[in-house]
Amino acid sequence: MTNKELVLKVYDEVFNGWDTSNVDKYFREDYKQHSAGVENGREGFKKFLSVFLPMEPHMEIVKTAEDGDMVFIFFKCTMGNGSVNKVCDIYRVEGGQLAEHWDVVEHGVENVVPVSGNGLF
Repeated sequence: MTNKELVLKVYDEVFNGWDTSNVDKYFREDYKQHSAGVENGREGFKKFLSVFLPMEPHMEIVKTAEDGDMVFIFFKCTMGNGSVNKVCDIYRVEGGQLAEHWDVVEHGVENVVPVSGNGLF
């Protein structure tokens, strides 16, 4: 499985399928987190999921790219309450598992109309 395929599998199963049964398989125990609200480690990620998944997120993937051990994924995240976030996640993969994560998030873009006339996605 390529690094990009691994990340897409995580989004399909964990984030969109709300299934945490394979987190130990997909994430390194020492998973390093660069998101301000998420703790380091696999257990820190599980703690985040216990709060995030009950909000019923759905990720609509727009673009992905792989460059060596790095995978970039750009997506529209619609929450169960209808709010929409525009997100770019960046992962570093090591030994077939997610090892490190960065993100860029624009919250609450469901009513944003760009002055450029271009869509947000």
